[in-house]
Amino acid sequence: MKKFRKVLDGLTTSSPGATVGSPSCGSAAGTPTAAPTPKEIDVQETLVSENFQLCKTVRHGFPYQPTALAFDPVQKILAIGSRSGGVRILGRPGVDCYCQHESGAAVLQLQFLINEGALVSACADDTLHLWNLRQRRPAILHSLKFNRERITFCHLPFQSKWLYVGTERGNTHIVNIESFVLSGYVIMWNKAIELSTKTHPGPVVHLSDSPKDEGKLLIGFESGTIVQWDLRGKKADFRIYYDEAIHSVSWHHEGKQFMCSHSDGSLTLWNLRNTTKPFQVTFPHGKIQRDARKESCKPILKVEYKTCRNSEPFVIFSGGLSYDKAGRRPALTIMHGKAITVLEMDYPIVEFMVLCETPYNNEVQEPYAVVVLLEKDLIVVDLTQSNYPVFENPYPMDIHESPVTCTAYFADCPPDIIPILYSIGAKHKKTGYSQKEWPISGGTWTLGSHTYPEIIITGHADGSIKFWDASAITLQMLYKMKTSKVFEKPKPGEGRAAELVEEDPFAIQMVSWCPQSRMFCVVGISAHIILYRFSKYDANTQIVSLEVRLQCDSDDVISPSENENNPSFSEPGSHSPQPHHQHQHPASPGSRTPEGIKDSIPCLKVKDRAVRVPPGYQSELVIQLLWVDGEPPQQITSLDINSAYGLLAFGNCNGLAVVDYLQKTVILCMSTLDLYGSTDPYQRLTRSPRRNRQSTSGLTELTDNQQSIDMERNKSPTSVCVCSVGSPVPVHYPTSLHNDPRVLPEPVASLRASHCSPVFYLLDNVKGPGRKLSLPTDLKTDLDHVNGHCTSPTSQPCSAGKPRIPMGPEGPRLTRRGPGRPPFRKAQSAACMEISLPVSHTEGHASRRAMLQQLHGVTMYSHDEHHSTTSYCWSDRESRENSFTRSRSSSVSSIDRDTKEAVTTLQFGESYGRKNDVLPTPCLWVGTSLGVVLLIPMSIPTDQEERMEEPVTMGVSGAVLMLKGSVLRFSFLDCMGALIQPPYEVWRDHNAPEDPDRPRRRKLVHFSPSSSQDACGDGHLAVVCSERQAKVFLMPSQSCLFVHNITESSFVLRADVVSVCNSVCLACFCANGHVMTLSLPSLRPLMDVNYLPLTDMRIARTFYFTNGGQALYLSSPTEVQRITYSQEMCDNLQEMLGELFTPIETPEAQNRGFLKGFFGGNAHTFDREELFGEAAAGKASRSLAQHIPGQGGVEGMKVAASGVVGELARARIALDERGQRLGELEERTALMMTSAEAFSKHAHELMLKCKDKKWYQF
Repeated sequence: MKKFRKVLDGLTTSSPGATVGSPSCGSAAGTPTAAPTPKEIDVQETLVSENFQLCKTVRHGFPYQPTALAFDPVQKILAIGSRSGGVRILGRPGVDCYCQHESGAAVLQLQFLINEGALVSACADDTLHLWNLRQRRPAILHSLKFNRERITFCHLPFQSKWLYVGTERGNTHIVNIESFVLSGYVIMWNKAIELSTKTHPGPVVHLSDSPKDEGKLLIGFESGTIVQWDLRGKKADFRIYYDEAIHSVSWHHEGKQFMCSHSDGSLTLWNLRNTTKPFQVTFPHGKIQRDARKESCKPILKVEYKTCRNSEPFVIFSGGLSYDKAGRRPALTIMHGKAITVLEMDYPIVEFMVLCETPYNNEVQEPYAVVVLLEKDLIVVDLTQSNYPVFENPYPMDIHESPVTCTAYFADCPPDIIPILYSIGAKHKKTGYSQKEWPISGGTWTLGSHTYPEIIITGHADGSIKFWDASAITLQMLYKMKTSKVFEKPKPGEGRAAELVEEDPFAIQMVSWCPQSRMFCVVGISAHIILYRFSKYDANTQIVSLEVRLQCDSDDVISPSENENNPSFSEPGSHSPQPHHQHQHPASPGSRTPEGIKDSIPCLKVKDRAVRVPPGYQSELVIQLLWVDGEPPQQITSLDINSAYGLLAFGNCNGLAVVDYLQKTVILCMSTLDLYGSTDPYQRLTRSPRRNRQSTSGLTELTDNQQSIDMERNKSPTSVCVCSVGSPVPVHYPTSLHNDPRVLPEPVASLRASHCSPVFYLLDNVKGPGRKLSLPTDLKTDLDHVNGHCTSPTSQPCSAGKPRIPMGPEGPRLTRRGPGRPPFRKAQSAACMEISLPVSHTEGHASRRAMLQQLHGVTMYSHDEHHSTTSYCWSDRESRENSFTRSRSSSVSSIDRDTKEAVTTLQFGESYGRKNDVLPTPCLWVGTSLGVVLLIPMSIPTDQEERMEEPVTMGVSGAVLMLKGSVLRFSFLDCMGALIQPPYEVWRDHNAPEDPDRPRRRKLVHFSPSSSQDACGDGHLAVVCSERQAKVFLMPSQSCLFVHNITESSFVLRADVVSVCNSVCLACFCANGHVMTLSLPSLRPLMDVNYLPLTDMRIARTFYFTNGGQALYLSSPTEVQRITYSQEMCDNLQEMLGELFTPIETPEAQNRGFLKGFFGGNAHTFDREELFGEAAAGKASRSLAQHIPGQGGVEGMKVAASGVVGELARARIALDERGQRLGELEERTALMMTSAEAFSKHAHELMLKCKDKKWYQF
C-alpha cells in the first residue's frame, strides 16, 4: 500500500509545456508535473505488484488444425492433438483442459493409459511424451527422443506397461511406460519379412496384439505386407503380401479374423486359417460399370470392425467414395448387416473412433457411438438408433462457424442479463439430436466460489453476433443474432447490386454494448452502424435509416499560382453535410452523376418495408455512410453510445458524426480539422474549394505519367499510390517536428497520400470500375480454409484481387481501386490474420507502425519517428514473404507524409468542457490518430418531453490536450481514485403493454464527478492512454498530474482501465508482447510481463481486457484463450478447474468359460516383463533414443493424490518413487562402474610404466 499526496499549489516548478503533458523521456514511473491550482488530491492507492500475476486460465473453441484423437473408455475422457503441438482433453461440460508441447511439433498420435490417469503423445519431432492427468493442470513426466528413426505408429495394449512403437524404417521398438526407456527387444523389418523379399516393406502403419493371444503382434506395413509376429518365439507366424497399400487394420474380437482397408477403396477380410488370399474383398462404393470393371475409388483411410451381441457387426470406415462423382463431400460409412448408411460431413475427416462398452479387445464390443474429428468440427454419432442421429455438442465448438472478426468481454455483468439472453436464445435451438446423454462424461467439475456473471461477445464475417456465457471459466452460447436481416439481399443481374455482390458485406467490425441499458451497437464493414434495443416481445417494426455524408474535401495541394486567385478555405458546409433519410433519398441508379460516378448512395440497401422481429435484440436505427463523387465511404474507426444522453458518436479518417437516436437526427457531422474551430494551434496548408471531377475511363488504367499519378493519388482517400515514378524526393524534417505533429514542412504535406486501409480485411487494386476479380490460382486453396494464413492485412496476394505487378525497369506500375468498386472485400477475419514480424530493428519499427494502422483502420502520421522517405518497391514474392514491412500502408512514406487525422476513440461522460466550467456537463471526449484529445461540451434537455422535441447542441471549440501517439482509451476517476462509470438509462421494454396508471418514463442513472467530492470539492481525474504514453489530467483545470512513457521501442495495441482487487488500474497490451499494469492515478508500474510476442494481427484485433483481472484474445482462428493478470485468481484457479481423473474401478473381464478358454488357446500367462525386461532382452542402444525427464515429476502426482486419489493412487506413487529411485541407483552404479574401470586402466598403465624402473629413478 502506498499513500501519496500531491499538492498542486504552484510550489514546484514546471516547464510551460507541462499543461500539455511534456513527459520526461524514459521515466520509469509516473512523472508528476505541476500546475497552479488550490486543490489537494489525496488518493489512497491499495494496489501493489504482489496483486498481479499473469497466467493462462482456459481455452475455448475447436482445436485448430487437429491431427489425432484418443478416448479412455473407462474414464470417458477424450483427447485431441493438433498440428501446433497442443492437446485438448475434454470430459463432461466444465472439464476442458489445454496442454502444449514446448517443442510445438505436431501431434501424430495419442494413446491413453486406460484408467491410469496418463496419456502418451507421439509428436512429429520423433519424441514420445508421458502426461500425468492426475492433476488439474497436466504435466509431462517423461519424454523419449528417437534419434535415428522416425515414429509412424504406436500401440499400447490394455493393462500393459509396454508400448509398441513402429518406425518409418519398418522396425518395431518397445518402450517401458514406467521408466520410459527402450527395451532391448526389437523387431527388425528384415526379420519380419521373408529373406527372399527384394523390396523394403515400407513404414509401419499398424500394430495390434491378437485378441486371441497377447503374445502375437500383428504388424502392418504400408506396402501391403502384414506379419503376425510371435513375441515368444521371435519369429513370424505368417506373412501376407497384398498388392494394394494398407491404411488400417481392425480385429474381430475372437481373434480369428481381421479386416484391412486399402488405397484402392477396398476392404479385405482375412481368416487366420488361410492367409494365402483374403477371405472376402469388397468395394463398398465401387459399382460395376458396363464394361464389367469396377469404379475407381478413393482410399479408405481407416476401418473399424466391431461386433454386437444381438445383431450383425458394424463396419465403419472413412473414405472409399468413387472418384467419378465430383464435388461429393467427405463421408463416414456405416455398414450394419446389409444396410449401408453414408453420413456426409461438412469438412474433411481427420480421425474417427468407435466407442464401445468394454475396454477388452477379446470381448463382444457393443459399439454405442462413433466420435468423428473433422478439420473444423467434432461430432458424435449415436449408433444405437437406426437413423444415426448426432449428439448435441455441449462444448463451444462452433465459435468459428463464421470467422471471428471482433470480440468483446464483459465481467461482472448485471445478474439478470444471462438468464434473459438464454431464455431468448433457447427458443431458436436446433432439433433432431439424440435424446441420450453426451457420452464423453468423464472428470468432475464444480462451480467455484469465485464466480460472477461474465459475457463474451463475438462478431463474425457473415454479420452474425454471438453472446456467450463465460461465467466460472466455462463457455456456453446464450443468444445469436444476424445483422444481415436488416438489409435487402442484392439480386444478381441488377446494375447496382451486381457491383455489390461480395463475399462478406455484413462482416462485423466492432461492437459497443451497455449491459445496464441493454443497448447494443454494431459497426459493419460496409461503413454501416446498426443500433439495437432489447425486448422480450416480438414486434412489427419499420426500420429507420439515416444516411450520413461524411467525406472530406479533395486533398489536392495548392500551388502558389493557384493560391493567388483562390481563397484558402473550403466551400461552406462541405465538411458538415446534412443527413439523408432513406425514404426521402432512395438509392437508385438516378443517384449517379451523368458521368456514371456514384454519389449519395450507401453500400447496402435497408429493408424499406415493415418487418416482424422476434424477441431479443431488435433494430432501432441504421446509419450508413454514403459514396461521395465516386469515392466509397471510409471505414468507421471509433464508436461510442450513451443511453442516458440518447446519443451515438462515430468517426473515421475523415471526421466525426454524432447522431441523436431518440429523435433520429444527425446533430454533428464535420471533419476532424473543423472540430478544432478557433482552438487549432497548428500550421495547416490551405485547401482549394471542391472542384467538379471529370470522370474518365482512364481513372483506373495503368499510367506512366507523373502528373496523372499524383492526381490519382490525391483524388482518392483510398488510393494506394504512395510512391512516385522516378527518383524519390528527399524530405528534410525540422527539429521541431518531434514535438509538434502538425507543423509540417511543405514537401511533406505536398506528398501526403490519403489512404484509409480497412481494419481487418483486405482491399485490392482493381483495373476497371466494378469488376469482379477471382483469386490467384495459387491462393484459392489457402483462402478456402479458415486456417489459411494471411501474411498481412494489406497484402495483395491474399486478397480477392490480382497479385502485385512486379517492378519494371521504368518504375512501379500503379493501379488503384476504381470508382465503381464497393469499399469492402471478403472480410479477412481476425481469425485468419497471421503476420510475421521482421527481425530487422529498423524494418520492425516501421512494421509495428503499419500494424497499428491496420488495427485502427487508418493511416497515421508519427511525429516522434524519423524515417527516410525513399519509396518502397515490391515484387509479388516480396509482398508475400515480407508484406508486413512492404505492404502499401506500412510504407514509411505513406506514414510520414500523410496528415489525415482519424478519430480513433470516443467517450461520452460527465466532465468539464472548458477550464472555467464550475459544474460538470455532458461531454464527448474525442481522441485522434495524431495524439490530440478534444473535449466537446453538449447541452441536452433534461425534461423527457423536451428531450424528444428540442435539439441537442454541441460546442466544438472545447479543450485541446496532447499525447504522443494515437489515442486509444479514455477513463474518468473521482478525486478519491474511484472509477466514474458513464451515465446510463435503466432498461425498459419499449414493446411491453402500456399501463395507463404507470406511464413509462426514462429512468436515468448518473455518476456525477462531484457526488463524492465532499473533501476534494468539484473536479475529477481524466486518464488518457495513447499508443506510447499515459497521462492523468485534473479537470477542469486540464493540468497534467502524471505522465508515464509506456514504451519507447514498441507501441500499445490495447489499453483499458479495469477494476482489480477493489481498486482500479490501467492495463496495456503492447505489440512486443508485453502485458503491463499501471497504478492510478500515479501511473506507477505494477506488472510488466513479456507474455506473447505479437506474430499476427488476429491477436491485436481481438485482445480485450475486462474487470476482475481477466482478458482474452483469439489464440487461433478457432480458439479463444482467456488469461488472468490477478494474483487472487491465479491462486483460486486450481479450485475452478475440473478434475480429469476420477478413481474408477476397472471393469472385470468376462468369464470365458472352461471350454472356450481351453480350446480358444488364449494365453493369459503371457508375461511381457519376462520377454521385454532388461534381464531377458538386455539394454537398447543409447544412441537410438534419449530419455528426457519431465517437468511434472512425481511431485505433481503427490499433489493430485493428496485428497482425491486415495490409497490406490498413493500406492502407485510409492511404486513410481521406488522405480525412480531404482533408476537413479542404477545410473549411479553405472557411473561408479565406469569410474572404477577408468581407475583400473590408469593404474595398469602406471604399473607398466614403473615396473622396470630402479628405485633411484623415481
